[in-house]
Amino acid sequence: MVPNEELFKRTEKLLEYRKFIVNRFEEAKASGIKGDFYQEVKPFANEVKQKTDEWRTEALLWLKNYPQRHIHARQIESTAENLEMVSISAFFPETSRKRFLDHVQSIEFVLNGLAKAIKDIESSR
Repeated sequence: MVPNEELFKRTEKLLEYRKFIVNRFEEAKASGIKGDFYQEVKPFANEVKQKTDEWRTEALLWLKNYPQRHIHARQIESTAENLEMVSISAFFPETSRKRFLDHVQSIEFVLNGLAKAIKDIESSR
């Protein structure tokens, strides 16, 4: 396996979660119905946390090996924290739309930037 392939796959998975999170948020906003905490929210949030923790560890190690001009360790940490937060708040209609979408946009920016950096390094080999 290419050394960066696993991190790329993990990054793509988090982008899939981001997409689901946005859709779930819009659904909660439109219906006004909260997600069931034990049936929906907690299992999903736990899954996202596990995948995010794995991604964070690998991404921080990757950044040490391949320092980037536009991606820094603090952004990786913030992205992980934001993903965990929105994975819960997406299920609640009272969540602030602006704040939620700001976090989602930040998550998307870092994940897409990291995916692009990984691809660029792989293509230059």
